[in-house]
Amino acid sequence: MTQALVHQVSQFLYEKSALCDNYEWDAYLELYDEDSEYHIPQWISDHEYVTDPNQGLSYIYYENRAGLEDRVFRIGTGKAASATPLPRLMHAIHNIRVKTLEDGLLEVKAGWSTFYNRQGLEGYFYGHVTYILRQHEDTFRIRKQHTILLNDKIDSVLDFYHV
Repeated sequence: MTQALVHQVSQFLYEKSALCDNYEWDAYLELYDEDSEYHIPQWISDHEYVTDPNQGLSYIYYENRAGLEDRVFRIGTGKAASATPLPRLMHAIHNIRVKTLEDGLLEVKAGWSTFYNRQGLEGYFYGHVTYILRQHEDTFRIRKQHTILLNDKIDSVLDFYHV
């Protein structure tokens, strides 16, 4: 693994976070392949979470990018109660680890935290995320995103407050 590749992946994740923080949804969606999977599982117990979204409950599960596109559409129309009004956000990504898989894809693991302020209420979410990335021109596309929310006792519907 070269330092240059780790740096490039890190910059990709930082840019993804900035796009979300700035509500640049069209550019955010372009980071995902059409058939990318997006999963935030619920916890079964304190140390076990749902691994198969078809066999257990998830906070969010999209089989492909169309689910994200629908979410962005609802946010844009103001019909997403959990995102109206939109919060002020700040994502932080850390402990980025990159591994090249046998098929040439990249497995990227990181820690994340998201701080928000919405209608005068402040809060945060944090956890771990695993991405499967494929190289695309001079950047990457997300094939799969699996996010583990560690503070899953939340007061409102989970939304774009995660990475």
